[in-house]
Amino acid sequence: MMNILIIGCGIMGSALAAALDKKGYDICVIDKRSESFEALPPNFGGFTATGVAIDQDVLKRAGISACDALFAVTDNDDVNLMTAQISREIFGVPRIFARVDDIGKCGVFEGLGVKIISPTRLTVSAACEALEGENGDRELKFGNALVKFTAIEVPENYAGKTPEDILLEEDESFFGMEREGAGFTLFFGQEIVFEAGDRLIFAKKN
Repeated sequence: MMNILIIGCGIMGSALAAALDKKGYDICVIDKRSESFEALPPNFGGFTATGVAIDQDVLKRAGISACDALFAVTDNDDVNLMTAQISREIFGVPRIFARVDDIGKCGVFEGLGVKIISPTRLTVSAACEALEGENGDRELKFGNALVKFTAIEVPENYAGKTPEDILLEEDESFFGMEREGAGFTLFFGQEIVFEAGDRLIFAKKN
């Protein structure tokens, strides 16, 4: 039976722990806050350990020495990176997966031989795939949230303007844009100037 260690019991970690536990794997979840374990289902059959994941004593207590795979899925990229390094270099964990929110850091993780779980990449991929076709509106479910993505060609009067000039509806945000020859650009607050022919993508939580 495979032993799996999960670092972080947030939305992703708790869902992953529940799913793998249901498949019959031996699971141990580490989180720095004991109350985070309340997110696990009542019938969770694995173990939990409270502490900071970069503490080797905490990792040993959680059974990392017999670990077949480790998932570092906290909401902090740096913690996930340090945990991945310790797990690989000190404990020799054979299979390591790490959540990376900042896509600019993906290369660092991949250089360590760590498999990347990138919510940003997955969301962008799913959104672009959903928007392909004649209809510019698609709804996708992320966890318990239903998000509607809408794509429109930039209006003529918006050429030369920026995302800050867009009048958004309640719970709506500018998600990104597609530009011929440049592909898709995810918007995270950087400077963008619209050009004629751009395809704008908006996300709205329903």
